[in-house]
Parts: sequence; C-alpha cells; structure tokens
Amino acid sequence: MNTIGIEQKQAEKLTKELNSLLANYQLFYQNLRAFHWNVTGERFFELHVKFEEMYTRANESIDEIAERILTLEGKPISFFSGYLKHSIIKEHVGMRQARDMVAATLEGLKTLIQSERSILANAAEVEDEGTVALMSDYIKIQEKDTWML
Repeated sequence: MNTIGIEQKQAEKLTKELNSLLANYQLFYQNLRAFHWNVTGERFFELHVKFEEMYTRANESIDEIAERILTLEGKPISFFSGYLKHSIIKEHVGMRQARDMVAATLEGLKTLIQSERSILANAAEVEDEGTVALMSDYIKIQEKDTWML
C-alpha cells in the first residue's frame, strides 16, 4: 500500500495512464496556444477568446494531473521528448484555417475524454476517489466544450 491506501501495483497502473493523459494534455495545450495566436477570418474574435479559455484551463489540468501522479507516489513526465513519445495527440504545425483548428480541437477533446473515461473506470475499481473526481470534472467540462464547438 502507498501512503494514501492504494495498492502499489494499482497505483503504478494509474500513474502510467495519468502520464499518458499528461502527455496528451501538453500537446493539446500547445496546439490551443498556436490556434489562439494564428486563428484568422470571420470567427477570429469568438475563437481567439475560446482557445485562450481552453488553453488556460488545460494548463491548470496539466498541473493537477502531475500533482495527482505525485500523490500516487509516481513520477510525472516532465520533458517534451517524453510528452511527444507518450501522446496520441500530435502537433498541428502551420494550421491557419479556423475550421481546421476547430476540427483538430474536437479530435483532441475526443482523445482526452476517452482517456479520462478509462482512467475514471480504473480508478473507481481501486476506490481512488481523488482520481475519479478529477477525471469526472474534466469530462464534464470537455463534453460541454465539444457540444459548444
């Protein structure tokens, strides 16, 4: 058992999943920053603000996920080479069209939600309420963002 009462092998499994999520969030965050800086066209004002809102929230989530990994007595990935290696979400270099940015953002949200649902189920199985609550909060917000976009 670790210090919060979760069996070590179970905590290690959750840590591995959370590190993958952390890597995906880092790429999602950076894509949103690029979209915020580079969006053009008739939806500029609306999307410029929305992308900033989303990357600000993603940045907070990144910190929370890393801290949760540490709480589970794991080690968070902390270098971009690691994020690139473990992320399903890829960089969207040179994207200029708002429609493409929205589509890429929706695809990123889908990836995050799928990962969070899996982590939530595995955390619930081992009674890791801290991780369950975190994932539940993220899913709720991201499902709304998906609907709105």
